[in-house]
Amino acid sequence: MTPTPSPSPRPSSLARTASDAPFAIRGVIEGFYGNPWSHAERLDCIRFIARHGMNTFLYGPKDDPLVRRRWREPYDCEAREHLREVIDTAREVGVDIAYGISPGLSIRYSSQADREVLLTKLSQVAELGVTRFALLLDDLPTELRHPEDRDAYGDITAAHAALARAVAAGLGADRSLIVCPLVYHGRGDEAYLARLGGSLDPEVDILWTGRAICSPVLEVDDARRFHATTGRAPLFWDNYPVNDVAMGWELHIGPYRGRDAGLPTVSRGVLANPMELAEASKIPLATIGDYLTDPVGYDPEASADRAIREVAGDGTPDGGRDARAFAMFAENVRSSCVSDDDAVSVSTALAAFLVAADEMSETGDVAALRVAADAVRNLANDLATAADHLLRGDVSNPSLVEECRPWIEAFELGARAMCRAAELAIDGRLPGDQQAITATLVPYLAELRDRRVRVFGDALDMFLADVTSTYTRPGRRLANQGGGKR
Repeated sequence: MTPTPSPSPRPSSLARTASDAPFAIRGVIEGFYGNPWSHAERLDCIRFIARHGMNTFLYGPKDDPLVRRRWREPYDCEAREHLREVIDTAREVGVDIAYGISPGLSIRYSSQADREVLLTKLSQVAELGVTRFALLLDDLPTELRHPEDRDAYGDITAAHAALARAVAAGLGADRSLIVCPLVYHGRGDEAYLARLGGSLDPEVDILWTGRAICSPVLEVDDARRFHATTGRAPLFWDNYPVNDVAMGWELHIGPYRGRDAGLPTVSRGVLANPMELAEASKIPLATIGDYLTDPVGYDPEASADRAIREVAGDGTPDGGRDARAFAMFAENVRSSCVSDDDAVSVSTALAAFLVAADEMSETGDVAALRVAADAVRNLANDLATAADHLLRGDVSNPSLVEECRPWIEAFELGARAMCRAAELAIDGRLPGDQQAITATLVPYLAELRDRRVRVFGDALDMFLADVTSTYTRPGRRLANQGGGKR
């Protein structure tokens, strides 16, 4: 493949300088489905990302009605003042505010009146000091619905290109535009992207999430393909740590992973989409800031440790008991698009327990099982102690604990389940005592599933399911001796 030239700095407030981090644009896009952040949470996030080397905040919550479903409506006085405070706060800390709007659910693309309403809305925001705007055309119908639009454009691609050109022209030379396309993930060589990119000024940034909506990896070759297709380097809309829609049962607080260290040479930058949980989002956002500042030297685990000490800790250099307890919890809720390396200590201990129990059922030697069971019990007690501290102790960041409470409570329940399974083995009732195993462990399994939050990856659920359904009589082997994913 012929290498695509690296994107050059552009004459805007986000142009790269010698003292900047490698990425020209590095920041956050409040673009998730669900309740938008509160005004206070938004201001706090802007200050937080500034401390972590980021320079951009794009406002575009899917469920802010004035951004999407009621995009035509102007902001009232209170909302304007909130926007003004967001802009002023960002300016104070060196963060550029971009304002996103998503009119595609109801706009008539061929209507000059609708375009004027859209530009009037953007002008109202521009009066507050915003110079960068985003036209968000993602998650919209793929076909034109109005006969006059079909007559004017023929298909949705032409309509989107025309609207983007009109918005860019209406904003004027002193303001810049970002477009989120309808086709925002894939190989990067899709026909829609080629036509859209070919019709827009190269100064217009185009957002892209990579190969998938939530991409496990972002790689240099994919970015080069996107550049060759659209005539510009991608501006990544990275859907991590967001956990909206079908991901709502996961808590995405693990470190940033799977992003090529060479992305600064082939992209305009990265905007990370956070969770509705503003305080919990700070932990992965801090690791994203570390990557964006130094992608070559970035160490995910070291970054995660620092982030937990900062966000969950008590202010001491090591973060104190709060950070240690939260780190133990965080190790067991890592499942996400960027990580399937979840609950390693628990998975290892439970796998050893199952192997020892299986061998004991064949040989009658209980010594190895008791050693493995004792290791599980000790680990479970440590986990339960950490959960108890977070849920009932005087923690330094109660907002973080409240946001994570459903997962911490399930984490505590799982620790108790592991402890009871180990005690059954130590007491000589596992394997073999079907009544004791069923009566003791089935309720734990049912309650953990009823919680509908993901803790311990698949390891604990598989362990309890195997023990309660298969390992109830001597001589029966377990269905699964591992702790990995099915």
